[in-house]
This record gives sequence, C-alpha cells and structure tokens, in this order.
Amino acid sequence: MPAPKKTGKRSLLLASATLLSLSLAAPAALAAPRPSTSPSATPPAHMSAVGGSRLGQAGTQVNLGSGVPVLPKDLTARSWIVADAESGEVLAAHNPHWQLPPASTLKMLFADTVLPRFPKSTKHKVVPADMAGIGAGSSMVGIKENETYTVHDLWLGVFLRSGNDAVHVLSSMNGGVEQTVKDMQAHAEELRALDTHVVSPDGYDAKGQVSSAYDLTLFARSGLQKKDFREYCSTVRAAFPGETTKKKGKSVRGTFEIQNTNRLLSGDSDVPVYQGIAGVKNGNTTNAGATFTGVAERNGKVLLVTVMKPEKSEHNEVYKETAKLFDWGFEAAGKVTPVGELVAPKSAAQSSAQPGTTAANGKKDGSGTGGSSKPVVSASAGGGGVGIALAITGGLLALLAGGVFLVNRRWPLPDLVRRRSSRP
Repeated sequence: MPAPKKTGKRSLLLASATLLSLSLAAPAALAAPRPSTSPSATPPAHMSAVGGSRLGQAGTQVNLGSGVPVLPKDLTARSWIVADAESGEVLAAHNPHWQLPPASTLKMLFADTVLPRFPKSTKHKVVPADMAGIGAGSSMVGIKENETYTVHDLWLGVFLRSGNDAVHVLSSMNGGVEQTVKDMQAHAEELRALDTHVVSPDGYDAKGQVSSAYDLTLFARSGLQKKDFREYCSTVRAAFPGETTKKKGKSVRGTFEIQNTNRLLSGDSDVPVYQGIAGVKNGNTTNAGATFTGVAERNGKVLLVTVMKPEKSEHNEVYKETAKLFDWGFEAAGKVTPVGELVAPKSAAQSSAQPGTTAANGKKDGSGTGGSSKPVVSASAGGGGVGIALAITGGLLALLAGGVFLVNRRWPLPDLVRRRSSRP
C-alpha cells in the first residue's frame, strides 16, 4: 500500500490503546458450525450464535429505542460489528458471523499468537528459506536476505506495512509456516473464534481461509491485552533497517521510514485522523476486498469496530464506513440495548476463580497476569509508538501525559491508558 498523503499540519498523540474487560457469561450451547471451505456469495440464513442468537441472524441487528440514533444509511459493507470494548456488549451488527476472507486483518491473530514467544530484542539473520512461499503481489516491508533484524523491527513491519515478508520470517522463527498456522488455529479456538479457518498466517488469499467480523473483533480484543501489541498497532511511523553497504571500507547500514497503512491512524487526502483512534489493523486482497478493525476512545467510552468488504468502490471506503460506525457507537453508547456480547476465552472462566486473577464480580483477588498497577506509557522514540506524541508533519516527539484509569475487570488486564487525538 502507498504511504498516506500529508494534508497539512496534524498532530497525533499516541498512547496505549485502551483495553478491554471480557464478559464471562457465554451460553454453553451456542457452538459455532465448522467453517465452510469457501465463503458464500450471500450471507447464510443461519450463522453461528456465539455471543447471542441475534448475532447468528442475517441482516442488521440493532435495538432502535427511544433516544437511540439511527444507523448511518449509506453502509455497504457485507459484514460489520460495533462493540463496547470494556463491557463486551455488541451495540449493533450486520452479518457479524458471515465467514469471509479476512485479508491482513488475520495478522491480528498471528500477532496475538506469536508475539509473546520472542523478546523484542531478539536478533535474527534472514536466510532464503525464511522468505519462501510468500504470495505473489504481497505487501512487503522490504526485508533482505542475509541481513539481521530484531524482533521489534519485524513486528513494526507486520503492523505498519502489513509486511508478509516479516510474517514469514517470524513464522520461520516459530517453527515454520505450517506450525504457525496450527498455533493460530488453536489460539482461535481458545478465543472461541469459531468462524475462523487459518490457511496462511499473513492473511493472503488462500482456499478455505475465512474469518468473520465477530472473530476479528475477538482477536483485536485479545491482542490489545498485550503492551507490545498496543505499541505496534498504535505506531504511526518508524525507522526500518535498510541494506548494509560499504562506505570507505566500512559496513554501513541505513534506515528508511515506514508509515502505518491504517488511514484512521495516519490520515489520507480524503480521510482525516479519527479522534481517539488507537489501532488496530487493516487489510486488502482481491478476494477479501478491504477489511478493517479499529479501537477508539472518546468521553470515557472505548469501542471496537470491524468492517468487512464494503461494496462501494470509493477510495478508502472501509475507513469512511468505520468512522461512521464509530460516530454512531459513541452517540448510542449507554442508550442502546445490546444485541449480543463478545465472549471470553475458554480459559478465562476457569482462571477467574483461581488466586491471582480477577473474579467475575470485577474484584481483584491478587496480582493476576498482566495486572500491574503501573501505567503503560513507554516506548522507543524511534518507533513513535505508545506514550509518545508524534507530530506527523513536523516529526516532533514529546512524552504524552496520558490519563491512567482502571475498569472493573472480569479477565486480568494491564492498567489502561487513554489515547487522545488532537487536531489544530
């Protein structure tokens, strides 16, 4: 994808994306059907009922009661969902369990699965086998064979440039593509993302590879529990290692700039930076069309929106429809009766009763996983990520005095830092 155009002075304050308590209430009987081997051209009459029976019905599901704003009338996406990231309530949805090609939004599952396995300082020298099997026409960050990269570099390549080359190198480090696909599938099942069938870890079009707006939202929500995930998905631009050259008898390795292809985060000529945006991941392939999952915070509310394959061919349409759904969600939050919920992982119900985790009533029993009391506000200036205010046009870096807040947690969560966006 080309780098976004600069459209004037615009500052984006970066901080960790707000995260996300998970509801433990999920009917045991609501099991999803096995993924079909090929996506349907029209939504099936009956889809998975994970998260609530209405989410398994075709068409738009919303409760338009008194005081609830009307949904935008010009939405063309095949599937979308608007959810409260903290409570897990699904405010509205349209074919949320329709199994469709996910494109690079599947990289959220890849990152949530593989990211914890390697310290970001780990170095890896790329060999030809690491780059084998990358699909023709793939988005690439520009990794070169026989060059050494840190894991931090590779993840920036995955999130900012949606680099399939970076995905394949990390998959090789993880035991290979086949093993990584198995790991991702197992993790999807642990998250109860049962619409998803993984064939390629990078989201490249592959026969039988499907996911859903519901599942992609679960992947984002789970990934955002991780500090590094939040840093990478909220980074607007970064320096990436280039090739090593010889100058005056010495080996010199330069860098080049990469920018995030998430247009609600970085902006474009026809899409402004969305106020409160904090990630997460976009995608675009021939079969999938444009796909996107985003998280944003406004006035104390944190929402997740996923949009899959708008039929309208206008430039950046997936971001425009996402922004409209965010706007609706922030206006409707607290007024609209939910139509379903985002379910918790299988293990969450088991761990909630154990010492060191958070009980279902939201009261903390101990120092459970990720339950640090320290705010997450640190990142390297070179990445321009978490806790950093980066002026896109001027390159000004400054520490962001982010507001730290906690929520009642039904799943152990790190402390939360609100992201603010400002535009002069």
